[in-house]
Amino acid sequence: MIANNLGLGLCKPIRKPYWGWRILEVPPLDVPELLAYWVRQSGPLLDQLGVRKDLCDKIVEGLCSKRKNQLVLRSLSGGEPPTVDNDKINDELDLRIASVLQSTGHCYEGGFWTDFMKHDDSDGKRHVAIVTTASLPWMTGTAVNPLYRAAYLAKSAKQNVTLLVPWLCRSDQELVYPNNLTFSSPEEQENYIRNWLEERIGFKADFKISFYPGKFSKERRSIIPAGDTSQFISSKEADIAILEEPEHLNWYHHGKRWTDKFNHVVGIVHTNYLEYIKREKNGALQAFFVKHINNWVTKAYCHKVLRLSAATQDLPKSVICNVHGVNPKFLKIGEKVAEERELGQQAFPQGAYFLGKMVWAKGYKELIDLLAKHKDDLDGFKLDVYGNGEDANEVQSTAKRLDLNLNFLKGRDHADDSLHGYKVFINPSVSDVLCTATAEALAMGKFVVCADHPSNEFFRSFPNCLTYKTSKDFVAKVKEALANEPQPLTPEQRYNLSWEAATQRFVEYSELDRVLNNEHNGAKLRRSNGNVIAKSVSMPNLSEMVDGGLAFAHYCLTGNEFLRLCTGAIPGTRDYDKQHCKDLHLLPPQVENPIYGW
Repeated sequence: MIANNLGLGLCKPIRKPYWGWRILEVPPLDVPELLAYWVRQSGPLLDQLGVRKDLCDKIVEGLCSKRKNQLVLRSLSGGEPPTVDNDKINDELDLRIASVLQSTGHCYEGGFWTDFMKHDDSDGKRHVAIVTTASLPWMTGTAVNPLYRAAYLAKSAKQNVTLLVPWLCRSDQELVYPNNLTFSSPEEQENYIRNWLEERIGFKADFKISFYPGKFSKERRSIIPAGDTSQFISSKEADIAILEEPEHLNWYHHGKRWTDKFNHVVGIVHTNYLEYIKREKNGALQAFFVKHINNWVTKAYCHKVLRLSAATQDLPKSVICNVHGVNPKFLKIGEKVAEERELGQQAFPQGAYFLGKMVWAKGYKELIDLLAKHKDDLDGFKLDVYGNGEDANEVQSTAKRLDLNLNFLKGRDHADDSLHGYKVFINPSVSDVLCTATAEALAMGKFVVCADHPSNEFFRSFPNCLTYKTSKDFVAKVKEALANEPQPLTPEQRYNLSWEAATQRFVEYSELDRVLNNEHNGAKLRRSNGNVIAKSVSMPNLSEMVDGGLAFAHYCLTGNEFLRLCTGAIPGTRDYDKQHCKDLHLLPPQVENPIYGW
């Protein structure tokens, strides 16, 4: 009975001729082992009831006392100190359960809605699919950073990499892409993306670029997937998925559950959506609902979530780590500046500047408030501002009305030669999660004056980063930066800003190193004597069942067009449209997903 409640009785026997059965002589699980497994798997529920994890560990240890004694004797016979940690006890318990399952001929492949067509690694390499919400030439963080991530993950040649980006029809391209730049085919856009990347990284990146249908939302100023994005990664390549902005990708996702189709799913949170939403009408109410929806979809669709900084929403299964680097060009600019200073040349003949998309939420409100409040204290201070955006006219008219000494210029690439001579980059934004422009300015050897905010935590270790807590402190830091020379970056500081270091951090914190080495993907367990025994892909537990229930409920809700529209979805995005079919050479949705296959 207990075994059935644990899910061990849910397994189906492998049907073979009677002469094909081979009964392994493995003793059955005893009651203490079954209870220990139940306590360990019920950890999330017991935690909600106030039972601490350390207490659960002690209960498991007590129930496995016989197994512990065997491990101690085994250690003594091998000449090792008689110490056994909880991890070893847990591994032995897993091995026992796997042995019993295998001896009975049972096979369990995971929870409900599992995709049995897992990836094929017959080519000897694992497959990594990076799915993002934007694409060049739109110069936004989720277009640029995933592109670099794909290049540097592919650089090691240890795994095959696919970057999956949205394809916009011509009408949406005209709204999103700058300088009236449009593409008539995905191949044309792919060539543009690859040329842009290779000019900046200096090597040919060997990874595949694929497209999924997307539509641009004017209200949200973002691209929303149309149809089931997961279907654009074949089952053969469905191994490891990296979801850039997992909450954004899954708000209206109506299709295959990512954690069913892929062996390991990592979400990377780029944007502080709650901060942006709070600035809108009825923002507090909207933020309340979005906060819980984000919790819902990330818990249901990800195994691990990485937050670039503590400025993002605290999500289930998440850790904080900056997994972004800077374009190598900026580090080369910084090296050139250091060489010029060693030769006694003036590296920074210009003063201070700010660069960013000209929308209020990108720090322009904070900048104007600070300069207006301390106009007298900063008498004679001039700031050049580079940027284009939807709020440009309003920002400029407000600065003119307050008689602020701001010189507005058109937006340009941060690596542009005209920006090399500035000594101080000022960034008062508190809506960013991790400002790329701040990292680039530090890489170029400049001072950065920024707010004492969780989004800037990574930069505090750099001596040229001057953070302020109050508006008076802002004035003091600006004057300090203008009166002094920045310190040259050390080799270690340059490396920490690079994409090589960012990729290393990503592999570590996402547990990708363990997955790629088959150490933590649940596919195999190793005996102490070196023999390998196959284990079930996953064993049912309370947390997985809850996540599966959340995913199924989300699937049902996002399948209803009325509910989608009520929550702000773009009409007709449950499936892609005829223009997408034409551009991407797709079968019509009613053929790909007939109504009876709901």
